[in-house]
Amino acid sequence: MEEEKKSLNFIEQIIEDDMANGLKRDQIRFRFPPEPNGYLHVGHTKAICINFGLGEKYNAPVNLRFDDTNPEKEEQEFVDSIMKDVEWLGFKWDKVLYASDYFQQLYDWAVQLIKEGKAYVDEQASEVITEQRKNPSEPGIESPYRNRPVEESLDLFERMKNGEFESGSMSLRAKIDMVSPNMNMRDPVMYRILNKPHHRTGTAWKIYPMYDWAHGESDYIEQISHSLCSLEFENHRPLYNWYLDQVYEEGRVKNKQREFARMNVSYMITSKRKLQRLVAEGVVTGWDDPRMPTISGMRRKGFTPTSIRNFIDKVGVAKRENLIEIQLLDFCVREDLNKVAKRVMAVVDPVKLVIENYPEDKEEWLETENNPEQENAGTREVPFSRELYIEREDFKEEANNKFFRLKLGGEVRLKSAYIIKAERVEKDENGEITTIYATYDEKSKSGSGTEESLRKVKGTLHWVSAKHAIPVEVRIYNHLFTVEQPDAEKDVDFLNFINPESMAIVKGFAEPSLKDVAVGEPLQFQRIGYFTKDQDSTDETMVFNRTVTLKDSFKPE
Repeated sequence: MEEEKKSLNFIEQIIEDDMANGLKRDQIRFRFPPEPNGYLHVGHTKAICINFGLGEKYNAPVNLRFDDTNPEKEEQEFVDSIMKDVEWLGFKWDKVLYASDYFQQLYDWAVQLIKEGKAYVDEQASEVITEQRKNPSEPGIESPYRNRPVEESLDLFERMKNGEFESGSMSLRAKIDMVSPNMNMRDPVMYRILNKPHHRTGTAWKIYPMYDWAHGESDYIEQISHSLCSLEFENHRPLYNWYLDQVYEEGRVKNKQREFARMNVSYMITSKRKLQRLVAEGVVTGWDDPRMPTISGMRRKGFTPTSIRNFIDKVGVAKRENLIEIQLLDFCVREDLNKVAKRVMAVVDPVKLVIENYPEDKEEWLETENNPEQENAGTREVPFSRELYIEREDFKEEANNKFFRLKLGGEVRLKSAYIIKAERVEKDENGEITTIYATYDEKSKSGSGTEESLRKVKGTLHWVSAKHAIPVEVRIYNHLFTVEQPDAEKDVDFLNFINPESMAIVKGFAEPSLKDVAVGEPLQFQRIGYFTKDQDSTDETMVFNRTVTLKDSFKPE
């Protein structure tokens, strides 16, 4: 039991302590509450995995609740994409809910606060309110409307709701403490006028609740036991609790906010505003561009749900923020793909190889493993013929003894096939090799059991039969930025650090079995890297995205 407690993270320990102090297991409930104003990114995966992971650990329901309180930025498109992302990661929610479900209840509670003298209508501009708040070391200045009569505030608040005033002309503020060192407690705005249609409620409401007011009260309505959020909301917790105290009824679960460190990954940005710029300014092709840190971008690049969940598990749940190396994410992706990806042969920088002593009219179908890491992955047959494609970098006319690939006069094994020897080359007028001519040892066929087939040569090359090859477009992705923290310098535009070589497109050839792979299917192009078929593929052109390289020197601690 002592060992089990040691393995608990600090959030799990809080839950265990709450249960020891009377919280019943069937009262435990969590939520993941994204605002539908953009696509989820790698930072959100931590919140998703923590909340839904705790739901799985404690067999507790988890709500997917959309904090849709800002109609200027929210769209149904984002709601749909968020639901798709959470499902793709392998999680199941108990209910899909919206903060807008509670607009009437939130309004009624706000009226109650006005009647109790704990809220008032302010007619000052937002810039003036901000200025009056001052700073933590200087007491704030009270609004001239702070002590306006209750009946006056009630009347104005109802008229705000009815749409009698211009957007931004008035707001409802909580009356708390204008000298509090916590700026969030200095009479925060609860409602603002916003004459914009809402994606769910249409034009029914002209006022919308602020995040701090809507969020905690939504948790309370849903009886969320533990409201888990990232560390930037830590200083919002006193306000969260103050709002809760105003509506709490004895006997109900009193929700508790606790904070964990957000996740920052090197060579990535997670600011929605900055991601929007990347899309709007055409730096990337869209929110699901494989170079984007969005879940949809990572999915399109070929990342697997398991690899992302393993990554979050290795990062852990901490109270202090730090920069996570992107190599750890790549390691987790590579580790999972090694287990699940089908091995295929593709050549991305081809040069023709002709086996001169192989009969011109002959072709063979050679058996090869689909994945040696899986017991039941099976085998498939790959066509072999006189003319093949190999990688240009796998051949040199002259090379030292440390070059274990093909060179003139040297031998290599063609994977699952024969041992060949390079005899001569043909070049174009620029001196570039167009064709390599070789001979083969017909008794050296892999798996034939002959003495020649057991002969050892130092190099093994992948290849594709030219007669059967299908043309492919291969997209080689690298980091979108040239520095680890592109938005670290506040005075420097992060777009200055865009990597001009973040994507390269090459044309190659692949074995014919790739005609039948599905979009998103994980593949290993042997000796090259892990790839997946892209949605841009057509009957004429198959497109493959590189997910991650085969190897990296990075080792997780």
